[in-house]
Amino acid sequence: MNEMLRLALGHPELMLLAVGLVAAGVTLLDGRRARHPARIARVLLGWYLGCAVGLGSLYAAARYGMSGLAAGVGAAAAPLASQLGAAYLGMSVVGFLAAGGGLGMRLAALVGPAVAIYGTALARLAGVPGVPAVPVDALLVPLAGFALLAWQARAQSHRSVFARSRL
Repeated sequence: MNEMLRLALGHPELMLLAVGLVAAGVTLLDGRRARHPARIARVLLGWYLGCAVGLGSLYAAARYGMSGLAAGVGAAAAPLASQLGAAYLGMSVVGFLAAGGGLGMRLAALVGPAVAIYGTALARLAGVPGVPAVPVDALLVPLAGFALLAWQARAQSHRSVFARSRL
């Protein structure tokens, strides 16, 4: 049990992705609504955005915000930690809003964290001092979101206008 908890806390991006997919599965088990591809894609992406983007960015905002608060009481903090915390807090709000939004809002919610993650990885590769290492699992999580978004867009384009309005 301790090992599972250590694994989950060591990889919060993958843990939140798994939580979102399990929650989507539970939502899809509701027998009152039809399970057609467009609805499945919409539900999966909505829970992904709520958990992986919304909660993941909220976790990052708390992590950076706490280091910014620690600097206020005399502890050493990374430069611009409170600004990073505020930026991640904004991405968290957009993630939560996009969970129930349309394709454009969902794309916007995916682009912010993806740019932050891949930008950090590229800065680390370029040798910029003070840039934290980016775990490989964090690089894979945005790709899952873009794959779900492409699936939803493709599934919605095959349905009639009336059917799309009832998703």
